Amino acid sequence: MARDAQFSAVPSGISRVHPTAQLQDRKTQISQGSSPSDFAQAVTAIEQQWETVFEDYFGRNLSEATLSGEEIGEALAVVEQKTGQKSAVIYMIPGEDKLELLLVTADGGVTGRTIAETNQEMLIETAQQLRQRMTSPSRRSTRSYLPQAQQLYTWTIAPLRDELQSLGIENLLLCVGPGLRAVPFAALHDGEEFLVEQYSLALIPAFNMIDLNPSNLANTEVLAMGASLFENLSPLPAVPVELSQIARYLWPGEVFLNENFTQENLQSQLQESRYGIVHLATHADFQEGDPTESYIQLWDSQLTLNDMQQLKLDESAIGLMVLSACKTAVGSQDAEKGFAGLAIQSGVPSALASLWYVSDLGTLALMSEFYNTFKTEEEDARSILKAEALQKTQLAMLRGEVRLEDGNLVSDRGVLPLPGELGEFTGENLAHPYFWAGFTLIGSPW
Repeated sequence: MARDAQFSAVPSGISRVHPTAQLQDRKTQISQGSSPSDFAQAVTAIEQQWETVFEDYFGRNLSEATLSGEEIGEALAVVEQKTGQKSAVIYMIPGEDKLELLLVTADGGVTGRTIAETNQEMLIETAQQLRQRMTSPSRRSTRSYLPQAQQLYTWTIAPLRDELQSLGIENLLLCVGPGLRAVPFAALHDGEEFLVEQYSLALIPAFNMIDLNPSNLANTEVLAMGASLFENLSPLPAVPVELSQIARYLWPGEVFLNENFTQENLQSQLQESRYGIVHLATHADFQEGDPTESYIQLWDSQLTLNDMQQLKLDESAIGLMVLSACKTAVGSQDAEKGFAGLAIQSGVPSALASLWYVSDLGTLALMSEFYNTFKTEEEDARSILKAEALQKTQLAMLRGEVRLEDGNLVSDRGVLPLPGELGEFTGENLAHPYFWAGFTLIGSPW
């Protein structure tokens, strides 16, 4: 299985080759003094390299597109006309002795920075410390994660901040290298604000591998399926409430729970053209090893990442897949690839999933707010976009606008009474990043 090769080049005349064949041999580093054409060539090379990495992992061709660096900027301009939102692509390329950043925008072309103060080992170590401090039960009433959140921001976002601000960028598409694909970027911190307070975010495997057509899900239904009881996994008692809340009160759709949550029924329901969203409330694990080791738990079987093609979601009208109770193995490049490649492997434009398993009630709170925001809110006479809906949801939790109180889930939109068996756990502080920062939009932000 191919691993991500170190990228430290601005190659010219690149043809489609295996990443270990030519890219490692180039020694010209990206620097602020390089020309725009050098940066554009670097984008083209890294796109080809990372596309090959994901294709090797999943064992199939994942993209027919071959957009160059300049063409990616042009594509962003077209999307901006359709959505009214300014987007930028940030490539983060960790190496043995530096971090290389590439920025592609519609207005600013392609630029780059070399960050000599850090390297892949330091980035991975800091990212793991951030996740450990953010998810540790004993630290969820503290801000002990801030030093790592600020350090990662300093290395990855701060060098591009002035340009992002001057161009009025609203959405960041993060195309990142090994060790960084499981970073909770929403929780990076500049000393005053979280990154999610400044931008909506999406994680992409490569720009050439995402759908550039904004999804129109306004008149579609949600297929809501899941399980609350498992033979060998911990129960998810809030799942029945989650599915009912989403598909019966927040978005029109159908609910299938426990014994009705089978692969046969899932495939049968997906043939219905009325569905635009598939929501799976169940355990899902992204693990070390090939795609057969990562799976979504159904009622009576496991749907492996490798088998997701059998669902033929690319032939359906599904514009968004949601996994509401998943986790990604820390420190595993294979698990990272599975997570970052989830949308493209499953055949949907966008996927919403979490980097770590969030409490049942925390997940219920975020998902309820997400669907409410995505369904009802309009700005400037246009429907809200997926990345915007997630951003607004995360901000609502951060600001205490969504909270657990006296046996109820409370938000500015109303009160949801919780079943008795769940009410005893309503002391959790949903403003802590543990509850919202792990949820990541993968693939198209539009």
